[in-house]
Amino acid sequence: MDLQTRILIVDDDEGIRSLISEFLAKHGYETAVAADPPAMRELLGREHFDLIVLDVMMPREDGLTALRQLGPDAPPVIMLSAVGTDVDRIVGLEMGADDYLAKPCNPRELLARIRTVLRRHALPVRVAEEQVPVPREADSGEGLHFAGWRMDLGLRLLFDPASQLITLSDGEFRLLRAFAEHPRRVLTRDQLLDWSRGEDSDHYDRAIDVQLSRLRRKLAEGEGGQDIIRTVRNEGYLFVPSVTVTQAAK
Repeated sequence: MDLQTRILIVDDDEGIRSLISEFLAKHGYETAVAADPPAMRELLGREHFDLIVLDVMMPREDGLTALRQLGPDAPPVIMLSAVGTDVDRIVGLEMGADDYLAKPCNPRELLARIRTVLRRHALPVRVAEEQVPVPREADSGEGLHFAGWRMDLGLRLLFDPASQLITLSDGEFRLLRAFAEHPRRVLTRDQLLDWSRGEDSDHYDRAIDVQLSRLRRKLAEGEGGQDIIRTVRNEGYLFVPSVTVTQAAK
């Protein structure tokens, strides 16, 4: 790439900042570091970043407070926390974090999460200081279609009936895929948890409620998206539309 993807690392621990920064630099990312939220906001005010890695436990101003103050145009955020309880994960996700990782974490796992979040946000490729947006009609050939909506399973993108890209987190995309692969039947919360999270389900038992709420809110942004997922009282959730499948050409 001509211009590297830029990542801002915010942590009060200098050793952790250096470790993450050096590791990501070895994998082709341009990094900057900040020791606290005020320094983060100063950098965001004068430089462009594609993603923020934000620590939760910091003196004076914690990461959740800093996350709450980020504006709508802020880059996606991955939270890091030494606490890592279900409640902390849920709060972070509900406040707008794109992912949440417990410390200490394996740098390779953080790298994988970063790649996933960047892919989910379909960030444009910057070439010679120009932005080339992801084409709305991008299609890997393998997808699910329902009520005019299109899920591209290869590119992991969602388009509404007007071909507008609806940005989903990785968890939201997997949850929607679980619904779309089991349409027109009542699904329990446990079934959704199993199908959308797999081996990670023990860490997201409560967070799936947040993911579902955010997914429904994002679907409502598109044409006819309010009626796609219906709550069935005391039973679970129903994916209302029928689904057709397209296969990638061989």
